[in-house]
Amino acid sequence: MVDHSIPKLFVLDTNVLLHDPTSLFQFQEHDVFLPMMTIEELDHNKKGMTEVARNARQVSRFLDEIITRAGKTDISLGISLARAQNPGPSGTLFLQTLKKTPPTALLAEEKPDNQILAVALELQRSQPQRPVILVSKDINMRIKARALGVDAEDYFNDKVLEDTDLLYTGVRELPEDFWETHGKGMQSWQEQGRTLYKVEGPLVPGFFLNEFVYQEQGEKPFYARVKERIGSSAVLEILRDYTSQRNNTWGIVAANREQNFALNLLMNPDLDFITLLGQAGTGKTLLTLAAGLMQTIEHKLYSEIIMTRVTVPVGEDIGFLPGTEEEKMTPWMGALEDNLDVLNKGDEEAGDWGRAATRDLIRSRIKIKSLNFMRGRTFLNKYLIIDEAQNLTPKQMKTLITRAGPGTKVICLGNIAQIDTPYLTEGSSGLTYVVDRFKGWVHSGHVTLQRGERSRLADYAAEVL
Repeated sequence: MVDHSIPKLFVLDTNVLLHDPTSLFQFQEHDVFLPMMTIEELDHNKKGMTEVARNARQVSRFLDEIITRAGKTDISLGISLARAQNPGPSGTLFLQTLKKTPPTALLAEEKPDNQILAVALELQRSQPQRPVILVSKDINMRIKARALGVDAEDYFNDKVLEDTDLLYTGVRELPEDFWETHGKGMQSWQEQGRTLYKVEGPLVPGFFLNEFVYQEQGEKPFYARVKERIGSSAVLEILRDYTSQRNNTWGIVAANREQNFALNLLMNPDLDFITLLGQAGTGKTLLTLAAGLMQTIEHKLYSEIIMTRVTVPVGEDIGFLPGTEEEKMTPWMGALEDNLDVLNKGDEEAGDWGRAATRDLIRSRIKIKSLNFMRGRTFLNKYLIIDEAQNLTPKQMKTLITRAGPGTKVICLGNIAQIDTPYLTEGSSGLTYVVDRFKGWVHSGHVTLQRGERSRLADYAAEVL
């Protein structure tokens, strides 16, 4: 009979450690068991400069540190996971010290996954009073475990949110009675050509800094940004209307409400970090490039635009590509070229020569960089665009964002419904992570773009396919 009052024993699959090296320390008071095959697979994955290889080496360092700290104690009795600098985990680490034979003919013994499963089965047999749980990022491994009667779970500690429908959108619709409940003693004034309102009421404590609030009832819609918030009072700043041709950004005007919100973030020099989420065709890349060109070439706020993205192919990989770093990245940057075509067609009066000259000027200010060479770099006064950011892990996202030096603006674009990286989910993507962690910071902003503006065909396909 399983006794749920005693600590659980979690058997870790290799992919959990390769995904998050700190997973050893994430099980609080419960115990962790590492099969010998898990350590063997760590050894196979340690070579190279990939994220997986770095994680494998980090796990090995953690294990070395734990075993060294244990001294001459008998390893088979377990080693405490408590760490002086991090008193979080209080469980025990067990390493496989005896050969376990598979107790079922269903498993092919030579397969690493089956050897780990055999260990979990043996532990369940030898410790019937204790809950034994296999933790794996591999869905098929979990299915096999359950078929053999072993409890199996995904690794949940990396998930920022269980339900991505709860992810911060950066946009809030105000109720119809907002001004009745929040308008008493309201103050209004002008500052640098913008109108500001100071409001107070019960909804205000739920506002985030730089969140967009709107109300579309009545003759004139109300669109504002939360500029300040102290307790139950907030200062709302009326937005610049980028849907108007007189406020066009490099010839581009906002096609809907969320695009207008996005341009208000992108064109605000006080904001250093912007995240734009949205399905294909919502205009994320086009708006970001238009705002970048305007601020780099016309306003001279930034020295150049740097664009990078994760090189995860949707289909089969086409192998090594010849040329320089920029030439190797070019096939991945089709989205950049497509959007530059749109931005370059804006000036009808320039003629072919004028447009060719403009295109050369634009391309001279846009640099394409690979993520592989970002470590140790510092970007000064750059407009850094991270495209397809949903394919980054939280750790990779941290590595990239911490490259930003003084005067640099970082924009992360992505669609969390299109993740191509193995073992990453909507809840554990680096993009979800930064949206959640940066909400409410005074120098950051976020908008989830809702409506596609690519074509009626693309919109319909996104909806029905």
